[in-house]
Amino acid sequence: MIPSRLFSVRPQAVLEGVGCWTLAARMVPGPSHRLLLRTSPRLLSVSCADCSKHQEPPRKQPLSEKKLKRHFVDHRRVLVRGGRGGNGVSCFHSEPRKEFGGPDGGDGGNGGHVILRVDQHVKSLSSVLSRYQGFDGEDGGRKNCFGRNGSILYIRVPVGTLVKEGNEVLADLSRPGDEFIAAVGGSGGKGNRFFLANDNRAPTTCTPGQPGQERVLFLELKTVAHAGLVGFPNAGKSSLLRAISNARPAVASYPFTTLNPHVGIVHYEDHQQIAVADIPGIIRGAHQNRGLGLAFLRHVERCPFLLFLVDLSVPEPWTQLDDLRYELEQYDEGLSKRPYAVVANKIDLPQARARLPQLQARLGQEAIALSAATGENLEELLLRLKELHDRHVATELEHGRQPLRW
Repeated sequence: MIPSRLFSVRPQAVLEGVGCWTLAARMVPGPSHRLLLRTSPRLLSVSCADCSKHQEPPRKQPLSEKKLKRHFVDHRRVLVRGGRGGNGVSCFHSEPRKEFGGPDGGDGGNGGHVILRVDQHVKSLSSVLSRYQGFDGEDGGRKNCFGRNGSILYIRVPVGTLVKEGNEVLADLSRPGDEFIAAVGGSGGKGNRFFLANDNRAPTTCTPGQPGQERVLFLELKTVAHAGLVGFPNAGKSSLLRAISNARPAVASYPFTTLNPHVGIVHYEDHQQIAVADIPGIIRGAHQNRGLGLAFLRHVERCPFLLFLVDLSVPEPWTQLDDLRYELEQYDEGLSKRPYAVVANKIDLPQARARLPQLQARLGQEAIALSAATGENLEELLLRLKELHDRHVATELEHGRQPLRW
């Protein structure tokens, strides 16, 4: 019989307040006496490492609209300079029992180009630096060894980047994989082997490498999408884009919640994808650079068809369509005449539903009445969107152009 006083229990703190009881001592019978041994608390305690295996990794917090605006850049001034060419070398072949080996200086390598390349994973010009220098070519060597050419420096830009030099448009990078040589690398210098001739058997002339091309470019981003969602501030454009796609623009009850364009992809059963761009709110006088003004009106230019979003909760909602079309026409002639559909939002409100017959009578055409908040009648919008897209694809193929695909 082991006396009870030889055993004791004590609490041990593990895992932030979860108690665990461990055996403090145990008796080991011996031939002549009993030995008291200490038991390690690790034998009976729970390891924190085992619990950490089942913990989910912390998720990345989504950026707020203000922080997202800092990361979104749609214009950039860039100084690009091609790599310098390597120098040619003047030297003569040296070999035993060969007195007149002749010139064997190699040419220098060409400097590397600086190329703009479209990358679909890049969404703005925020990653583009203000200055780029191409890689230089290596100098020539002995034994007619040419220098290595400088590597090509690629600058990743988003789809829809417009390249300008002054007021001249140099390139329109509107397709994935498009490239434009922003700066040409300099030519490599010639070694004295290049100047070998019948009348000059031992030339000592060599030329240095040429500097690369240097220019100042202005990059301007115009969002590329199939449909442009145009409307006044707080009309529900972001809510509608969230309802029909997986895009997650900021939504709030105050105007100018969206500070930069968002593109959402609408998926159909036949694996067809249509890109819809949420253009920040346009106000009266936007073509005169009021409000967000010209900074975001240019993002509508590349959309082949438009979705005019009208807020039915305000008095006389039919005037919104006239104002929106007027602003687009003043900014770019013919922009308001593109194929479009009128979407009447906030039909879930009682006063909005009462204004719907007046809106359709004023417009002289049928407006798609829906509610982005409740999802009412979204199917009609998706069918109309697909109809506009199919018509645009047929028109592009008739003119021998390849339509945009996402």
